Amino acid sequence: MQTNSRFQRTALIGLVLSLLLTVAGSTPSRAQEKSLYQRIGGYDALAAVVDDFVGRLVTDKQFERFFVGHSDDSKKRIRQHILDQFCAATGGPCLYLGRDMKTSHAGLGITSAEWDAAAKHLIASLDKFKVPEKEKGEVLAFVGSLKKDIVEK
Repeated sequence: MQTNSRFQRTALIGLVLSLLLTVAGSTPSRAQEKSLYQRIGGYDALAAVVDDFVGRLVTDKQFERFFVGHSDDSKKRIRQHILDQFCAATGGPCLYLGRDMKTSHAGLGITSAEWDAAAKHLIASLDKFKVPEKEKGEVLAFVGSLKKDIVEK
């Protein structure tokens, strides 16, 4: 009798494990889904987009006032903050250690027109590196969520 109940318990455990494995195998887990960071191409791909984007901003006369007085080293630090923020926001392994956007941009008097011009530069950079539409939309949605903390006028 005791051997029979052991057999039944073993069979039941085997059945439960089999069902769990079947259910787990039939639905994609969160771990299997690729992050935006991975879909974009990882750190080097993000760095290329950010480098191009920052280069566009720094050389655009409309944004000259934001970079006056910054050394090359300060510009590199700004670039690294942007890269770290994009990397972290897209699900990458980076840690953004910069200030929040409201504090970082307070007093700069950034207008909606300047925001729109900067967004066009970002779109041009994303397009230059052929970031797919879905991923481009996700990046732009993240950036768009920052507008309320950056635009003052």
